[in-house]
Amino acid sequence: MHVAIIGNGISGITAARYIRKLSDHQITVISSETDYFFSRTALMYIYMGHMRFEDTKPYEDWFWKKNRIDLKRAYVEKVDVKAHALHFSGGEKMQYDKLIIACGSTPNKFGWPGQDLKRVHGMYTYQDLEAMEKYSEGLKKAVIVGGGLIGIEMAEMFHSRHIPVTFLVREKSFWDAALPYEESQMVTRHIRENGIDLQLETELKEILDNGNGEAKAAVSNKGETIECGFVGLTAGVRPNIKFLEGSDIETQRGILVNEYLETSAPDVYAIGDCAQAREPLPGRRPIEAIWYTGRMMGETVAYNICKKKIAYDPGIWFNSAKFFDIEYQVYGTVLAKAPEHHASIYWEHSDGRMSIRIVYNKNNNQILGFNLMGVRYRHEVCEKWIKEKANIEEVLQNLGLANFDPEFYKEYETEVIKLYNQQSGKNLQLKKRRNLNAVLSFLRK
Repeated sequence: MHVAIIGNGISGITAARYIRKLSDHQITVISSETDYFFSRTALMYIYMGHMRFEDTKPYEDWFWKKNRIDLKRAYVEKVDVKAHALHFSGGEKMQYDKLIIACGSTPNKFGWPGQDLKRVHGMYTYQDLEAMEKYSEGLKKAVIVGGGLIGIEMAEMFHSRHIPVTFLVREKSFWDAALPYEESQMVTRHIRENGIDLQLETELKEILDNGNGEAKAAVSNKGETIECGFVGLTAGVRPNIKFLEGSDIETQRGILVNEYLETSAPDVYAIGDCAQAREPLPGRRPIEAIWYTGRMMGETVAYNICKKKIAYDPGIWFNSAKFFDIEYQVYGTVLAKAPEHHASIYWEHSDGRMSIRIVYNKNNNQILGFNLMGVRYRHEVCEKWIKEKANIEEVLQNLGLANFDPEFYKEYETEVIKLYNQQSGKNLQLKKRRNLNAVLSFLRK
């Protein structure tokens, strides 16, 4: 059986690896981006000089031949599901028995005049990185449009080379669609402390041409013309599925899949950023452009193709990121706009760069989620409390079990408990401090 995989990101490569572990099927991975799989999340570190491209490849180049995984550098123009065939831009055709579509995302474009000029790029592909590198030489100013995680990464990249950045963000504070008010304000302050010209409640109106088909300035909806030699479009991403038009594969925003990651077409599966769940599990989104969910989908689809049928279940939501010097973690349900029955304890350090938020259901005191800025908590511990619907007071008294900061870092759990006591009139005390044996014992229960 021949399994063709479109896309060599984390989803497609995980699928290929697990299919090889489970079978002797012929496997072909197709990508027009790079010859070999690399860590997309590490692109920024190449630009910043922390890594070389070679360092971002998790496997040696000989790995693929040794494991009998064929790699094809090509662009798929059309999928013929009836004939079980792929048509490439060069005119070639490839037959498949099973097809996995793992083609990822593409940066959003909203029809801005000038959005297709040279010196205008997103930050998603290796080619985007090459464009940033090419146009950074002698660059005096960059404008970034969109206030998400990719935008702040691009801002940090330019900042690392002392290239001034103006950041246009339409929200009232940075990423306030995902972060609660206090955390969003913290990140907003931190961006400005790093010398970034952050302009809130401001949108891109158009990009001006220098007469040679290149960007020379960005015009905001407030009428300001910002001279620049590069415009970064980071206003989110969308599934990269335009090539599937007319293919009889059912799509909405992404490729619609069931719990087994099967599409509407026979023998065709979709995973990763391009897949859209028909019936998302509670607490999960229909499309999740997250590294770890792509990896989990890749493993799940491999089992299903190899006749060991299992449903995709990503478990409890979590995510992590970095806002310049502030690390961010979220476990469970922490909403930017909390519903009436959600209550939270929010502690913030006096330096304004660390915070702990614990969210619980005020009707039954069950723990719902954790939001952490500049503080690390153990994933396994937080997830166990959320799964077991632990009582907020039990969690607070054992909060030291979650602390994952290095040994000589200061602990803040007692301050969090103090806040809860002030709010509730209780007199809770911290029972267990950071101790690896205690953590292991807790996780074994």
